[in-house]
Amino acid sequence: MLLADRAEEIIRSHDQSTPLFLYLPFQSVHAPLEVPKRFENMYSHIQTKDRRIYCGMVSALDEAFANVTQALEDTGIDKNMLLIFTTDNGGPTYKGANNWPLRGAKTTTWQGGTRASAFVYSKNLLSKTGYTNNEMIHAVDWFPTILELADIKEEGGIDGVSQLQTITGGAASRRTEFVYNIDEVNNISAIRYGDFKLIKGGAGDYNGWYPPPKLDGSTPDLPIADDTKIPEYMLFNVKEDPTEHNDLSEKDPENLQRLKQRLEYWMKSLVPAQNPPSDPKSNPKNFGGNWSPGWC
Repeated sequence: MLLADRAEEIIRSHDQSTPLFLYLPFQSVHAPLEVPKRFENMYSHIQTKDRRIYCGMVSALDEAFANVTQALEDTGIDKNMLLIFTTDNGGPTYKGANNWPLRGAKTTTWQGGTRASAFVYSKNLLSKTGYTNNEMIHAVDWFPTILELADIKEEGGIDGVSQLQTITGGAASRRTEFVYNIDEVNNISAIRYGDFKLIKGGAGDYNGWYPPPKLDGSTPDLPIADDTKIPEYMLFNVKEDPTEHNDLSEKDPENLQRLKQRLEYWMKSLVPAQNPPSDPKSNPKNFGGNWSPGWC
């Protein structure tokens, strides 16, 4: 709520003769799982503690976002505004989140860990509204999109492409491919090219499909993905098979080879991974439970 309160203060005190860019990175929903009791109590019927708290955190975020949007309406800023609401990754199913029916969790390259939900809202800048846009947009595209909207010329050398016409009018995406991740240390790589997705070396530690727990806390019966049977390369048509049940690596050798070549292309510009261990001096217990750089 502190972040929302500060955002509301900025909005209400803003001199509207000048433009306003406000970046508000809510820290919920995120570990550690904790929320005021009034939000957790909204979900007292959920027996699984992590799931109950997690749902409460979502409601706390909803309330904070409502307060911010109310400030935008009260000040009239919403009359000439583009609001972008987006997550940065899929949920950690091991910490109360749920990505069902998508496969995997946060920290993996499965769709459940990487396919992010987002929406845009504007009273005056959208020529097409009230629909679901399924065009290919990557997180790095937000930056050049906002630059174009603000009529700021790109200096070049950035990874993203402007998707302004896609999000305001439903035009086809300017993107045909992207890199999920290339991790040469853990041998986890994945790319998207058209409708196809290639995974090399495995996708991470959470390879199954994780439905939300039942109200009594039990987990629905589902087949468990066998990590020992994951081949070196996996190929999926994520448009036709968004839940990644059907590996096409043996059935479609032509597309497999095509994406392997694209992965090799991207690996030529690889920046070596930097995964330093957590610094004990930044342990939250040294700062009253507050998390800081070096630990997270």
